[in-house]
Amino acid sequence: MLSVSDTQAVIFDLVQALDHQGETEVVDLLTATGRILACPVTSNLDFPHWDNSAMDGYAVRYSDVQNCSAEQPAILAIVESIPAGYQPKLTISQGQAARIFTGAVMPKGADTVVMQERTSQKENFVHILAAPQPQEFVRRKAAFYQAGTQLLPAGIKLNAAEIAVLAAAQCSQVSVYRRPIVAIFSTGDELVTLDQPLAPGQIVDSNGYALAALVRQSGAEPLMLGIVKDEPAALEKTIAEAIANADIVISSGGVSVGDYDYVEQILATLQAQIHIRAVAMRPGKPLTVATFPPKVPRGDNHQRVPVYFGLPGNPAAVLVTFLRFVQPAIKKLAGLAQGWEIEFVKVRSHKELRSDGKRETYVWGKLQVVNGVYEFSPAGGSHSSGNLINLAQTNALAVIPVGNTLISPGEEVEVSFNRG
Repeated sequence: MLSVSDTQAVIFDLVQALDHQGETEVVDLLTATGRILACPVTSNLDFPHWDNSAMDGYAVRYSDVQNCSAEQPAILAIVESIPAGYQPKLTISQGQAARIFTGAVMPKGADTVVMQERTSQKENFVHILAAPQPQEFVRRKAAFYQAGTQLLPAGIKLNAAEIAVLAAAQCSQVSVYRRPIVAIFSTGDELVTLDQPLAPGQIVDSNGYALAALVRQSGAEPLMLGIVKDEPAALEKTIAEAIANADIVISSGGVSVGDYDYVEQILATLQAQIHIRAVAMRPGKPLTVATFPPKVPRGDNHQRVPVYFGLPGNPAAVLVTFLRFVQPAIKKLAGLAQGWEIEFVKVRSHKELRSDGKRETYVWGKLQVVNGVYEFSPAGGSHSSGNLINLAQTNALAVIPVGNTLISPGEEVEVSFNRG
């Protein structure tokens, strides 16, 4: 049985990112939100495109106003008004100023902007009532970005700010990594679909829905293969279909040591190499991770090795093992250059957290701000791995290390916030 850290290391070594040449697609910018940029982006535009004003006020020559004050204002003739989007026509000479608005192009001859609150206009003259700093409120051409240099690097997720930058750079289309395909199926004779009436001993396959949602939140496309009964032939057929069509395969249930747990047997039949069979964590001990002989992905000649995750059947164990191991693996595979590993922060525990200390223990609950301080509150009710109900409305996992049996209220605990 591997430790959690050793398990993480094995999985992250197995998962290789998509290739930036053969596993990309070009999408319109309006549909690129949440995608991973496959190639660096440069622009032939400077930002700002020209010297412009950062304030409503007056464009002046600093030498004309450097010694002025309210008692001895500099009095300048207003020779032009420059709104945003207007190209100045005149050059500012000694003793002159231009009325200028935020974002407008600086006129030739002017090197400083005086904000209007420090001025007084009288007919066609402006009185400068306070000396500005040299070049104050002037945004210089290329001060933010110089044309021809890298604007955005490959391997980043395109969120609102990145989309705005690309739009400003007139990039109507971008090259992004294709979304990884994740096959999902659930095993067990007791499982039924949600539209079926429940007979005694039967339960709805909620894991399939949870995993599909988690896969989408992670930036991948779920391939739903449904429920597989505890029959070796049916299981072998489903896994064979999954590895032929997906980059990652996730099953729930069937990976323990019961009489009807056939997953490991079928993996051996399909020539899989099993890397992990159990992890020293609670919940989530029965975790199977395997790889298969390489396959050739669509559209290129690069070999790709499908990775199989056999998750436990209990819903809390499915959530914990997915967030701890599978979600980072999907994000790495998807081409995210950094930030794909699970992150923990230390926060204050609102309530007592307990463990037997024998395995690394995960407690689900809420990370929230209480009196200006982040606190973790465990979900109410039983923390049995079979308790699906109190998983709802949780957003974080707290970890109790091996050997630690108690975290008292007010003590620090390491928490991972589920950002999706």
